[in-house]
Amino acid sequence: MMKLIVFFVVSSLLFSTQFSNGEELESTAEAPAIHKTGGEGSLRPEECPKACEIRCSATSHKKPCLFYCNKCCSKCLCVPSGTYGHKEECPCYDNWRTKEGGPKCP
Repeated sequence: MMKLIVFFVVSSLLFSTQFSNGEELESTAEAPAIHKTGGEGSLRPEECPKACEIRCSATSHKKPCLFYCNKCCSKCLCVPSGTYGHKEECPCYDNWRTKEGGPKCP
């Protein structure tokens, strides 16, 4: 009986893991090219607004985020994936700093 319960628990965990990975893959397919290939120069200037819209989607400071993201994207032609972090995907975006030394790009 115990083996049956363990088998059921393990099976349901495996099933739920595969189900959640399927959702992840589905959302990645909708992302712009930067999220699949990345790197400097991976975007065309006309693709920057869409990539920045995704990058700034989770912030409460949307207007300044979009302004600086678009400014950085037009210089670097890339935007890191996700809404936060992953700046190593785009060194130009990561290395552009303010006078005070803080990051310029969101």
